[in-house]
Amino acid sequence: MTEQSVHEVPSGLIDAVVDLVHTGPVPFGAYTLAEIAAVNGVISFLEREPAPELVAEAVRSLAARNLITTAPGEDDVEVRGDLGIALAFQERSRLAVDVRLTGTQPDEPWRIVLLPQPEGVTLEVMIDALGIHFYWLRLTGDALDRLVERLPHGDRGPGEADASTVLSSSQATALVTATRWQDDGSRESTDLVLARQGGTLHTFVRDVDDPGRLVAQALDDDDVRGAVEQLAGGRRD
Repeated sequence: MTEQSVHEVPSGLIDAVVDLVHTGPVPFGAYTLAEIAAVNGVISFLEREPAPELVAEAVRSLAARNLITTAPGEDDVEVRGDLGIALAFQERSRLAVDVRLTGTQPDEPWRIVLLPQPEGVTLEVMIDALGIHFYWLRLTGDALDRLVERLPHGDRGPGEADASTVLSSSQATALVTATRWQDDGSRESTDLVLARQGGTLHTFVRDVDDPGRLVAQALDDDDVRGAVEQLAGGRRD
């Protein structure tokens, strides 16, 4: 994505990895929040910057595992291995689907970031309560299926529901934000808010005339699936 220099990628590597994904999901490992910050991984989506001493320790840890290195006399850091490949896919993406969940269990991700690629594969980042980032590359359709499964579900809610009242009393919620970057660095975002209240699924979008206001949409599960797929640019199975 923008605001970061693109890592040099060996010729043919992207195509080779994409071909590999068609045989099954490709894991790129799990990394701490400080390690991700040390290499600018999904930096635009970090809740907060880790303390400098934690980032310094993360740099030492990555260097000890030979995942980052610098050439003699150079300041640029080379990110190696699976982490380097994951960052290469991250940086070429111009679309991010960022999902924040409430009502999750401690061992479940509370945040998911999908970075679709033009070849029909998606870099999936799942973040747990400890800030561990789990990287996978999957077919876009599979990544969307996994995401939709984790969203709140229920029967279609009313079209006149009040967002503040519903969100304050819901057992599970999700904020789905799709952000598109342009080549000039500008970006635009679209939000979809889901809330499960008992057996009812409430859905909201931002008012076009008043973006600070959420308006009910009365979508059912199938409608939500279609809306999320549209935000992600389609399934591309």
